[in-house]
Amino acid sequence: MSEPRVLIITGLGLNCEAETESAFTMAGGCPDKVHLLDLLDASAPRKIADYPILAFIGGFAYGDHLGAGSVFANKIRWRLYDDLVRFIERGGLALGVCNGFQTMVRLGLLPGLDGDTRTPRATLAPNDRPGYRDAWVRLGFDSSSPCIWTRGIEAMDLPARHGEGKFIAAPGVAERLDRDRLVAARYLGPDGRPTQEWPWNPNGSAGAVAGICDPSGRIFGLMPHPDAFLYPFQHPQWSRRRLAGDPPPEGDGMRIFRNGISAVR
Repeated sequence: MSEPRVLIITGLGLNCEAETESAFTMAGGCPDKVHLLDLLDASAPRKIADYPILAFIGGFAYGDHLGAGSVFANKIRWRLYDDLVRFIERGGLALGVCNGFQTMVRLGLLPGLDGDTRTPRATLAPNDRPGYRDAWVRLGFDSSSPCIWTRGIEAMDLPARHGEGKFIAAPGVAERLDRDRLVAARYLGPDGRPTQEWPWNPNGSAGAVAGICDPSGRIFGLMPHPDAFLYPFQHPQWSRRRLAGDPPPEGDGMRIFRNGISAVR
């Protein structure tokens, strides 16, 4: 499969479809942007089953008025959930970024323990410091995680922009996530270690959780935006890096998208 097809669900307040489309295209995929209401239409020409990769993008679905990702998740549960479960059972890959991650945990797709993709066992709550925060953070990735999307990645800088990113798990779930190495990404402090300290941990997530995967490693969600670091000049220290004479050929966020496309191929 030279150009794996990617379904990017759009609409209803989401606003990161253009950069997500660019990321998957640059990685060698063939993305389609499809409005959620078109997917809900039984006569629509495009179906989840037509794609090996599904992207839940960032933005503010329904303005987050009833909690980030909540209404969008309910829309999916209403008519698409069986299709989504079949997509996962046949080996599909899914990436959720920011609002997309919030949607995935509220659907129950993540953490997906014991094959249960219908029961929510975690949520993303308002940040410890109230209000929306937009700032770059440093992420560290677990090399022992089964996550397909983060293979070979040790650390990277990414922009985080959210007001509800504090990861909270049901009793016993956080321990299982740690034990099974399903916390694929954590916020790092200046010393390079996972941190609870603001501003390096922008929301106060216990264990510095920034992103998790399901046990298969195919379903991955994270709060910071790899789709917002596709080009080296997007980094706040781009000029300094360029003057140092060793600018990277592309933004680090591309590595996540390339991993997904490579896994399907």
